[in-house]
Amino acid sequence: MEVTDILRKNSTIVDKEINESLSEVCPGKLQDASKHLITGGKKIRPSLVLLSCEAVGGSVDSALKTAAAVELIHTFSLIHDDIMDKDDMRRGKPSVHVKWGEPMAILTGDTLFSKAFETILETGIDGVTYERVVGALKTVVDSCTKICEGQAFDMCFEGNFEVTEVEYMNMIYMKTAALIAAASKAGAILGGGTPQQVEAFEEYGKLIGLAFQIQDDYLDVVSSEEDLGKPVGSDIVEGKMTLMVVNALSKASPEDKKELISILKAHEDTDVGRAIEILEKYDSIKYTYNISLNNVEKAKKLLDVVEDSDAKQSLIMLADFVLHRTS
Repeated sequence: MEVTDILRKNSTIVDKEINESLSEVCPGKLQDASKHLITGGKKIRPSLVLLSCEAVGGSVDSALKTAAAVELIHTFSLIHDDIMDKDDMRRGKPSVHVKWGEPMAILTGDTLFSKAFETILETGIDGVTYERVVGALKTVVDSCTKICEGQAFDMCFEGNFEVTEVEYMNMIYMKTAALIAAASKAGAILGGGTPQQVEAFEEYGKLIGLAFQIQDDYLDVVSSEEDLGKPVGSDIVEGKMTLMVVNALSKASPEDKKELISILKAHEDTDVGRAIEILEKYDSIKYTYNISLNNVEKAKKLLDVVEDSDAKQSLIMLADFVLHRTS
C-alpha cells in the first residue's frame, strides 16, 4: 500500500468523526464555516495518532477521537494563520475569513479549538482508561501553547536578518513540529505504550515535524510552480527567514549578505533567481535538504522500540514521504 492510500484511508474515518463532532454546532453559518476546510489536506497528523497507537499494540478505535481532535486543532491554527497572513486561499478554496468574514472566522477557529478538547475527553466512552485519556489530553494541550509561541516568534522574526539557526529551529519546532510530536506521542499513550516507547514516538514526531517544515522551505526554491501551486521562490518574495536563508546569511561575504537582505526586503519577484544563486553559492540549499534527510533517518531508527508490524512499516513510509514529497 502506498503512503497516499494510507493517508486517504485514515482521512475517511477521521473526517467522519470530525463531522459527527461538529454536527451540533449552531447557527448553521458557524457549522458550515467549521466544516469548510475539513475535507482536503494530507491528514498526516491524525494518521500519526492512529498508526502510533497501532504500532505499540493498541486499537485504532482507542485513538480515533484524539486523531480527530488533532486535526481540529491543526485546522483552527490554519484559519487563524490565514487571518494574520491575509491569505485568500487555502486547500484550493477561499479562506474562511474571505468567505465568511474575519469575525466569523475567529469564532470558527475558537469553536474548533474547543471541540478538539471535548472530543478527546469523549475517548473514555470507547473504554480507554482515564489515565491514558488525561495523558493524551495533556500532550495535546501542551502542543497548543507551543503553536501560539511559535507563531509569535515567527512574527517577531519578520525583518530580523540576524536570526540564528538555533532560534529558527526552535521556532519551527513550536510552530509546526510540536503538534506532530504530540500526535505520535498521544497515539502511543492511548495504545498503552511503555514510557520508553512513548518517549521514542514523541521524538519521532518531532524529527519528522522539523523535516516537514524544512522540506517546505526547500521545495519553495527547487520544485516547480505546477507542483507547488504557487510561484517558485514565494518565500523569498515574502522576505521569510527560512533555514537556507539563515544559513546563507551566516556564511555570506558582506557584499552577498547585503544583496540578499536587499532582495528579501524588496518583496518583488524580479530578483528571485539572483537570491537562489546566492543560496546555491554557499551550499545552503543542499544544507537544508541534508538536515531534513538526517532528521528522517534518525526518526525511523527510533521506531526500533516496537516490533515489526504494518503500522510500524507505515510510519517508516510516512517519514520517507515527508522527505520525498513534491508539494
